[in-house]
Amino acid sequence: MLSQSPLTYGASKMEAGTGPLLSTLLGLLLLSMPGTRGVNPALVARITDKGLEYAAKEGLLALQRELLKITLPDFTGDFKIKAVGRGRYEFHSLEVQTCELRGSSLKPLPGQGLSLAISDSSIGVRGKWKARKAFVKLHGSFDLDVTGLTISVDLLLGSDPSGRPTVTASGCSSRICDLDVHVSGNVGWLLNLFHNQIESKLQKVLENKICEMIQQSVTSDLQPYLQTLPVTAEIDDILGIDYSLVAAPQAKAQVLDVMFKGEIFNRNHRSRAALPTPAMNLPEVSKQMAYFAISDQAFNIASRVYHQAGYLNFSITDNMLPPDSNIRLNTKAFRPFTPQITRRYPDMNIELLGTVVSAPILRVSPGNLSLVPQMEIKGFVVLPSSAREPVFQLGVVTNVFASLTFNNTKVTGMLHPEKAQVTLIESKVGIFNVKLFQAFLNHYLLNTLYPEVNDELAKGFPLPLPRSIQLQDLDLQIHKDFLYLGANVQYMRV
Repeated sequence: MLSQSPLTYGASKMEAGTGPLLSTLLGLLLLSMPGTRGVNPALVARITDKGLEYAAKEGLLALQRELLKITLPDFTGDFKIKAVGRGRYEFHSLEVQTCELRGSSLKPLPGQGLSLAISDSSIGVRGKWKARKAFVKLHGSFDLDVTGLTISVDLLLGSDPSGRPTVTASGCSSRICDLDVHVSGNVGWLLNLFHNQIESKLQKVLENKICEMIQQSVTSDLQPYLQTLPVTAEIDDILGIDYSLVAAPQAKAQVLDVMFKGEIFNRNHRSRAALPTPAMNLPEVSKQMAYFAISDQAFNIASRVYHQAGYLNFSITDNMLPPDSNIRLNTKAFRPFTPQITRRYPDMNIELLGTVVSAPILRVSPGNLSLVPQMEIKGFVVLPSSAREPVFQLGVVTNVFASLTFNNTKVTGMLHPEKAQVTLIESKVGIFNVKLFQAFLNHYLLNTLYPEVNDELAKGFPLPLPRSIQLQDLDLQIHKDFLYLGANVQYMRV
């Protein structure tokens, strides 16, 4: 059973059908791709040798299932054997009964994709035979053992103009070392016929059929499977994320890197990113099957989009306060903060409008995630005419630490704020008790506003995972300017 426990990393410490051929392999590849051609990706996934080894094992299982389905053609022909004379033979109803693929390896093919090699494998075929000489008809069954089977195929990886991944099979070859036939009945002449006329033909057909099956499966199963990966995903009513590839997956000596644009955008008004994503220097670790590198640029673009949409602004009115609150937002209750307000505006409501001065920047440094949002709060008196008259303006600064949680399919976040510091910018109603207001504001922020924000962040955004892939054994590292998530991969067979 897979563990469903999320992984959380805080401010400074970790808290704790038949399926397509090789679908697991390319499922893994999708975990690791670089955003528009010629730009740095904001999300990179890296497949290690352990990941490739796992993919090869899963690929063998898929390939075995496919090989059990292949149909072989009938063989007919004329024969002339000294002891028997002339006649005609037919081998028919050939079916693959057993298939055992043993050794496999999946290696990066630098600059192209991956190379899959399978060795020391065997196939068992069963069929029927019949022979005719003049008016004499003979028939029976036979079993064919194919041993020493090796298969080699290159998987060329690319991306189409929409940014979706592509795969083609190239350079496929299969070789059979030995064929051993068992024929029913006392027909030694038929064995000679098989060895002399049929064996090489059947061997060649088998070899061709295996590669034909692989080519067909890549085209009809694997490629459509990759195309199901969305190039965009919804995060919430405002944000979307672009998961298109910036380039074809990059095969290196020991790893395969796949790169996504990873750009967050306003779903209602998409514009180009103002700043380019800086390059990420990924660490050389291979403890787990796959690693995700997520640039802090992705989070900061999200912050900017929220800020531009006014999503970070807030207002506080009296009806938003709990009924049992000791503080009310009216001029009478506000007298302790600024005594003159009651004399100038007797028995009127007050509204507080909070705005974030600029989009908060998430600072990512080893072991730490933090941001320092700067806000301004303006106080308005609601006049009898319903017009709002500004009476004071305050500056608010607070340090906020962040934690991220990864589960099997998405990334979620949570903010952990320190107490806000308030300064007076302007007062049109005389003396203003900043410290008292600071206490009131912190109570509201810590008990109402930030919990609401965290409820939204808990919805998270989805990772670009293809069908039937789940992550487990998660490990989060915080590096300068990017997060690095290690995970093992589990392919959930249907």
